[in-house]
Amino acid sequence: MLGKDKTRDMSGWATTGNNFLNRTLVPLFLVVVTPPFAMLLWHTNAELNGSFLALWDELLVKGPFTLINEVWISRFFGSAIAWKMIGIFAVLQLAMMKLLPGKKYNGTLTAQGNLPEYKDNGLLSYVLTFVLFFLCSVVLKWFPAGIIYHNFGDLLGALNFTALTFCLVLYLKGRFAPSSSDNSHTGNFVFDYYWGTELYPRVLGWDIKQFTNCRFGMTGWAISVTSFAFAQYELSGVADWSIIISAALIVIYLFKFFIWESGYMRSMDIQVDRAGYYICWGCLVWVPAVYTSPVMFMVNHPVGLSLIAAIVIFVLGLASIWINYWADYQRQTVRETNGETTVWGKAPVLIKASYITEKGEQKTNLLLASGFWGIARHFHYVPEILAAFFWSCATGFDFFSPFFYVVFLTVLLTHRAFRDDTKCRNKYTKDWDKYCAVVPYKIVPGIV
Repeated sequence: MLGKDKTRDMSGWATTGNNFLNRTLVPLFLVVVTPPFAMLLWHTNAELNGSFLALWDELLVKGPFTLINEVWISRFFGSAIAWKMIGIFAVLQLAMMKLLPGKKYNGTLTAQGNLPEYKDNGLLSYVLTFVLFFLCSVVLKWFPAGIIYHNFGDLLGALNFTALTFCLVLYLKGRFAPSSSDNSHTGNFVFDYYWGTELYPRVLGWDIKQFTNCRFGMTGWAISVTSFAFAQYELSGVADWSIIISAALIVIYLFKFFIWESGYMRSMDIQVDRAGYYICWGCLVWVPAVYTSPVMFMVNHPVGLSLIAAIVIFVLGLASIWINYWADYQRQTVRETNGETTVWGKAPVLIKASYITEKGEQKTNLLLASGFWGIARHFHYVPEILAAFFWSCATGFDFFSPFFYVVFLTVLLTHRAFRDDTKCRNKYTKDWDKYCAVVPYKIVPGIV
């Protein structure tokens, strides 16, 4: 059973306090609502021309249970080809995690004194996945390149079933066969299933969060939108500039992600979020369903975007991706050099922040307060949201559906900024107040 201090350390809106709302009702609501919503979003984009009004009309006429039965329950176990595709992709990603060369590196030391180890071969795995996809589909023609789009409903159904079951297995593993001392449970099954019982679960040497978050979720996102662009060509005989540049920006954005994968595995998300429904179901189902949705909408909506407009949107999207990468690079370089570097040609402004571990040991971290990190404490979220906006707006503004992901991302990152701020204030106490005095805004100067 968790002690009160450990409950606070788990962080997040769903872990604050012990009240019934945050620890039972909200997690239960999300677990019940998000799986059918993921399927309905696919249904809206693939079969209702991206119209949420049409979806609302269907819900009123048929009723939610009948519609969910038609859209999801009929595909609950997917299809034979969907299972084959998922199996091949998962085995391929797991094999590359183990077999591809890469330098070993460590994550962040945990409160229990554990130091997770990873292999830095994510970028090679990402590139090789694309090489194999194009070789097998375009060159050898073993399957159509649009195969993911053509089977996406069954794929989401199979992934939903798999992820819901997988999260139950992770809950039981954390209870009865944890990988390390970084495990605990509250006794509340709903909350423990939602949040997870282990911080860094491993199975036969494979790190679960690195697999679900990076190798399956992020790589699958990139391959899916690429397949969607091919699907538009297969269905209509043309690949519109809108879908080409949108898919290209996402592929480049995720290329950037894998350049920085080692930094991501040391990020606050990985340090705090346990392997449960929140993060694992999210990467296995929510990412394919929601993050791909702007490009999925575009498959049946070629808008005849001009080359000039395409170039302008593409350049602005690239600039946003580059600034986002540059900001992460500044912070990571400061950490790796212990502050012995320059930021924008000057010595970095640093706050030396002390904290106490659960074992009572005093340690310090350097908080960067210059460069992009002197503009706001999470300014790097601004170019990330802008990049998503640019790869979504290429299809025009007649429908809300392509922008659902942008809205979701904005809410997610705003919430994350407040969550991280609370976590850091609890961790660094007065030193965090010093940092906030130097960098007073969380995301956008003058606003928040």
